[in-house]
Amino acid sequence: MLETEVATSPPVGLMAGKTKGRVMKRGAVVLLSGGLDSTLAVKMMIDQGIEVTAVHFTSPFCNCSSRKAGCRNEARRVAEEFGVPLRVVVKGMDYLRMVEKPPHGHGRGMNPCIDCRIYMLRKVAGMLDELGASFVVTGEVLGQRPMSQHRQAIETIDRESGLAGRILRPLSAHLFPPTLPEEEGIVDRGRLLAISGRSRKPQIELAEHLGVRDYPCPAGGCLLTDPDVAERLRDLFAHVPGYAHRDLVLLTIGRHFRLSPVLRAVLGRSQEENERIVALAAPGDAVFTPENFRGPALLAAGELDPVSEGVIADMVSAYSQDHQESYRIRKEVVGAGASVLAEVRKGSRETFAALRIGEEGRRT
Repeated sequence: MLETEVATSPPVGLMAGKTKGRVMKRGAVVLLSGGLDSTLAVKMMIDQGIEVTAVHFTSPFCNCSSRKAGCRNEARRVAEEFGVPLRVVVKGMDYLRMVEKPPHGHGRGMNPCIDCRIYMLRKVAGMLDELGASFVVTGEVLGQRPMSQHRQAIETIDRESGLAGRILRPLSAHLFPPTLPEEEGIVDRGRLLAISGRSRKPQIELAEHLGVRDYPCPAGGCLLTDPDVAERLRDLFAHVPGYAHRDLVLLTIGRHFRLSPVLRAVLGRSQEENERIVALAAPGDAVFTPENFRGPALLAAGELDPVSEGVIADMVSAYSQDHQESYRIRKEVVGAGASVLAEVRKGSRETFAALRIGEEGRRT
C-alpha cells in the first residue's frame, strides 16, 4: 500500500478560472524534489498567485543532497520556506516492479527515467481533486537530461500520464505549446521562460533574481544511474525474488559480494556504515564484527555454510585497519544468539575481487 505523509495543513481558499464549459481551479500540484529546478518552479507559481501544494516522492535511491540531510528533508525545508503544504509519497513495491521491467527501458544504469516520470504523474493525477488542483507543475528543463527530457520523451510522458495539456514546465514553457492553465489565463505565459540544455547557469541566475539562495543540489540525482548501485540491483533481482525494502536500502551502502547464488555479503566502509548494516540485519541474517581489532561489520544474507564462514572471516580481516598476528571475529545470527569464530590471519583484499558486485566503490 502506498504510504503518504502530509507535512503541513491542506490548501485552502482556491480561486477558479473558466475553461470550456467547466471551472478550472487555480490550484496546482508541484513535483518538488528539493533540487534547484523544482524549487524555482514552486517560487514562480507562488509569484503568480497560484495556490500550490508540493508533492515529494521518495525512495532509497534519492541522491539530491548529503546523506545526513536527505531529499525528503530538503523538500520539507523548501516547503516550509515558501509556506506551502507538502505531501510526501513513498514509492512502493509497485515502483520497484516497474524498475525491474520498465516498458520504456533503462538508461545507462538501472534508471527507468521515462517510466518513473509517468509513475509519479499518474499518482499525482489521482490526487488533484483531493488537493483542490487542476494542473501539475514540474521543474523539468528541455534537453537537460538525455533520457527523459528530450521532446519525444516529454510528449510520451504527457500522453501516457493522462495529463496532456495539464503539465506546466515553467522553466521551458515557451519551448512547448501553451498548456490549459496558460490558455485560460490562470498562469501568465509572459512570465514563463524558455530555458533549455544542460547548463545550470540560467537557473542559478534566476535563483539570484528570485531571491532563492539556499539550494544544496543544483542538479539533483538518482542512485539508479550509479554503475555500482545498478549492478547490485541487477544482482538483487536475479537472486532475491522476494526482496524487501531493507534490501534496497542496503544497496546504497557498503561493499557488496556474491559468495554463492544463495549468499550475499555487505561489508561496511566506515563506522557509520557499520552501524547501519547492523541495524538493517533481519532475522536469520548473520552479522560478523571484529572482537580484538578495528575493522568492518559484515552482514551475510542467505544460506551460510562452514566454507562461506571461513571466506567471510578472511574478508573481515582483510579489510581491517590493524596489522596483527591474528584476528578474532564475532558472529551473531539475528534471533539465534552469538558465537566467536576461531582466530584467523589477515586475508588479502585481492582474493575477493572476483566476488565483488560492481566495481570498487568510489565512495571509500
